[in-house]
Amino acid sequence: MGLVLKAILGALVVVLIGVLSKTRNYYIAGLIPLFPTFALIAHYIVGSERGTEALRATIIFGMWAIIPYFIYLASLLVLISWVRLPWALTGAVVCWVAAAWLLILFWNRWHGVN
Repeated sequence: MGLVLKAILGALVVVLIGVLSKTRNYYIAGLIPLFPTFALIAHYIVGSERGTEALRATIIFGMWAIIPYFIYLASLLVLISWVRLPWALTGAVVCWVAAAWLLILFWNRWHGVN
């Protein structure tokens, strides 16, 4: 798939999020970015290049990777009551980065990766 087509698809997703955010069911806009586009690509590449066992490990890590996203959402929920939206988003991203770093650290120790 060409770079231009990927850019068009990305733009269409942004438009879809924008349209949904203006509807009565605006909350559905939060579901659209969670479509597993990149996961599909990652799983295909890992599964075809590294095999089933590596794919299983990738899937399990992906399940644990939900935790940093949950921490992002929880911290954003708390922060929007305390600070302006740009600062709340920044703080939530910092929380996500910290949680993702800890996840990778613990995953590497648990699986003996150096």
